[in-house]
Order: sequence, then C-alpha cells, then structure tokens
Amino acid sequence: MAGAGPSRIIAVRHGESEANLAHREAGDRPLVYGLGDDEVRLTALGRRQSAALGRLLAALPGGERPEAVWCSPYLRARETWEVAKDDWGAGLPVTVDERLRDQEQGAFDRLNLAAVRERFPEEAARREAVGGYAFRPPGGESLADVVTRVRAFVRDLDGPAGGRPVLIVAHDSVVLALRHVLESGMDAAPDAGPPFAPVLNASVSVWRAVEGSFELVRFNDVGHLA
Repeated sequence: MAGAGPSRIIAVRHGESEANLAHREAGDRPLVYGLGDDEVRLTALGRRQSAALGRLLAALPGGERPEAVWCSPYLRARETWEVAKDDWGAGLPVTVDERLRDQEQGAFDRLNLAAVRERFPEEAARREAVGGYAFRPPGGESLADVVTRVRAFVRDLDGPAGGRPVLIVAHDSVVLALRHVLESGMDAAPDAGPPFAPVLNASVSVWRAVEGSFELVRFNDVGHLA
C-alpha cells in the first residue's frame, strides 16, 4: 500500500526516567537536575515498564501489531524501545526522528517548577497567565510549537507507513500533540492549558484510521503495567 498513511498509530511515552524520579522526590523543593534532557536514562522501574510494554506489543493481534517504529532521539525513549523490543523479540528497524523530541524548555532546562518560580518569578507568573499550551519559555518551545512539528511528522508518515500499524516512542508532550493533531487538526487550542495531561510513563495511546481520519481507541492506558 505504497503512499498510504498508517492504519493504526500506537504512541507510548518512555518508561520512568531518572529525571522523573528526581523531580518526584524533590516535591515542592527547587531542583536543578544534573543532565541535559537528551541524556537522561531510564530507572530500573522504567526498564521494567518498558519490558511490560514489549510483552503487550507481542500479545497484540496481527492486524494491530506495529510493523514500523519511529522514535525520539532522546536516550530515555531509545532505551524504552530497545528494552521493549528485546522482550517482544521483534526485529523491526527503528527510524529516529528529531521532531519526536520532548518539548524544549530553554532557560527552564534541568529545573523543576519550584526552581523556575525561584529563578524566573516573572516568567512563572506569565506561564500561569498564558497557560501551558501557548507559553514559550525563554529560548524554548510552547506546546503549540510541538504540535506544529508533530503535525509535519504525521503528514510525512504517508508513504513510509504504507498502510501498516506504526509505533511511536516519545514523550508526554509528543503524545499530547498527537492527540491534538489527530483529533482536532487545529493550529491553536481554545483553552489555556494542555488537555488530557498528565500522560503517564510507559502509557499506551492508540488511534485507528477510519475513512481518512483517525479515531481514538484508547488513551494513556497503563493496564499492562499492573
């Protein structure tokens, strides 16, 4: 089916990362994490979550099982796929696409929200006023910016997907952007904040192609992690 888009899109957020753990442990205390966003690895729990994801993929019916994989360039996403692939036993090649990277935080990189409020109080207030969808940190991206690049990525799946089910391994911002692109097709959100958040670690979201558009099958599902 050359020239066809995907018959099904399965999008997963990476497993728990060391930064996720550090942010959770910090709670309301300011945190400056020591690694750049692209360098963060999975925790032991994140690797177990990724293995569970692999078992879920292996158990899918033939017509729903991914036949092609696209992945964020960031380490925690690539590790998620490698662990899942090993547990699944799949030999699928993976295409790394820069457009699937996490939302760039610019001056907020490595900081949790408490540290942002401490170091950039005016920007933190602006974020509260503008909302998470439209707010762009200095030198970074808004969620609307992520939507723009994810829309281009989805458009470019026509042809390479070839009418097959595809898997996307990425980040919470990318999964949110996918839902916005696949279900609304709009360039801007009518509300101030990102809907459907938070997207959980190793969660699975699925859309199926129906008469030229995509229909949501399930979203943010973590039943396989039980």
